[in-house]
Amino acid sequence: MKKYIWLLTTNLFISAFTFGGGYIVVPMVRQFFVIKKQCFTEEDLINMAAVAQSTPGAIAINLSALAGYKVAGIAGALISCFAAVIPPLVILTFVSAFYKVFVSNAYITAILKGMEAGVAALMVDLIIDMCSMILKKRSIFLTAMVPLAFIANFVLGINVAVILFVCCMLCILQVFYKKRKEK
Repeated sequence: MKKYIWLLTTNLFISAFTFGGGYIVVPMVRQFFVIKKQCFTEEDLINMAAVAQSTPGAIAINLSALAGYKVAGIAGALISCFAAVIPPLVILTFVSAFYKVFVSNAYITAILKGMEAGVAALMVDLIIDMCSMILKKRSIFLTAMVPLAFIANFVLGINVAVILFVCCMLCILQVFYKKRKEK
């Protein structure tokens, strides 16, 4: 029971304070599940983030469900999903009810700009963590993929979805190549 309450409160907290969802959730999940409670490893987290991103639905909810499942099975996944949905639902209901007040308030606009800066900092932290994990693998293939993907998007203007698809296909081909080489 204690595990379920911890999952509920932790996921409520993460969801409430990661406004915008997406990959912003990953550093928070890392902080609570990997660093504080050691429920799983950083490599597990990166794998779960990849699965969460590639499955239908919101990344934040998918990642919460995967983390909950890893900690407490099906019940953990359900509790984590519920906890991940409630804060945005409450916040969006409140904001939509008072939209005209929010849109014209300079203080709220400033708060949202500050939140954008916080989100950017979390994204940079996540990118640094992911790159350090890639470098630990000592794979020239994976190490080269990071700057090439950046150049493809930032310099050449290739759509991110296309880049992700190509990177996924290359990684799948590499796995098949390694398995075939082992046999």
